[in-house]
Amino acid sequence: MHELSIASGIVESVLEFAETHHASRVVEVRVAIGELTCVAEEPLKFCYEAITKDTPLEGSTMTIEHMDATVHCPHCSYQGTPKYWDEDAGGPQVATLQCPTCGKAVEAVTGHECAIKGIKYVT
Repeated sequence: MHELSIASGIVESVLEFAETHHASRVVEVRVAIGELTCVAEEPLKFCYEAITKDTPLEGSTMTIEHMDATVHCPHCSYQGTPKYWDEDAGGPQVATLQCPTCGKAVEAVTGHECAIKGIKYVT
């Protein structure tokens, strides 16, 4: 479960921020998560809550901002949303790195984000 390691990294960074800014309590942490990271929101929030107990982050809210993927095809110059695997299967869509126009490999332009976007805290 890589959500635990991601949550740990976020908590570590926010605790350093809180100490530097003399925060007595963190109220909210806003995080951007790209579509191509394959990070599941609920397990990430669960891990965050579990490891923030007895810290200045305990009781804070993690707000997740979803970032859509954008791809660029160096073969046909397509730029836009990626092709999705099993679009008609009824399950969750999974972005691929295959060009929806020509079928060749594409490069991800956006969608790999996993970053802290903001922190609300009380001094």
